[in-house]
Amino acid sequence: MRLENKTAIVTGGAQGIGRAIAERYVAEGARVMIADIDNEKLGATASEIGCAFAVADVSNKADVDRLVAAAVDELGHIDILVNNAGTIHAADFLELDAADFDRVLATNLRGPFLVGQAVARHMAARGQGGAIINMSSVNAVLAIPNQVPYVVSKGGLGQLTKVMALALAPHGIRVNAIGPGTIMTELAKTLMTDDAAMKKILSRTPIGRCGEPSEVASVAVFLASEDASYLMGQTIYPDGGRMALNYTV
Repeated sequence: MRLENKTAIVTGGAQGIGRAIAERYVAEGARVMIADIDNEKLGATASEIGCAFAVADVSNKADVDRLVAAAVDELGHIDILVNNAGTIHAADFLELDAADFDRVLATNLRGPFLVGQAVARHMAARGQGGAIINMSSVNAVLAIPNQVPYVVSKGGLGQLTKVMALALAPHGIRVNAIGPGTIMTELAKTLMTDDAAMKKILSRTPIGRCGEPSEVASVAVFLASEDASYLMGQTIYPDGGRMALNYTV
């Protein structure tokens, strides 16, 4: 087991990619705490995969401090952090409300900063290093016109990953990111309501299918393990070839 005797926090762990990562970490021998704002689903997921849980809004510093304290109390220490919590808001640029822009950035960018800083302080004080993984997206590089705050937040997260990696390297803390393409999460399934929607998505995915949360989890295991010991400040894109595709709209 690649993560035996390791401990981890996975935010946004109640469902989707976060759940898949937590489940895989447990299977690889880690003790895990998942965090989410969905209390009911969070508790059910924790029970099903056999891990600890804590309700937390990652954009709220008090919640973050309580989360990290709870993880240290429950797990003893923290070796791995996966900053996975995220949200979206679709709107035309000319119609986008500032409050919705702020809300998405609070979760997708402020959240990884707050949780990353709190966990990194614990790791640095402990002196045993660690691994932090930020959940980015192909949209850190590729833009979608009606997903303004999401695209901006993921672009910022790419730079946050690099800054964190450089700042935390002296403490033996490796920071990297994962940038998935279209993954068949609960959210993605709601967007694929008919054949036309699916055809549009697959037209930009050379592999010819959407990804599965388990495939992102495999990358998260790699980045958390010693197999990635020389990777710093990088983003790995499990995207079915989308980033390599140049096509005409």
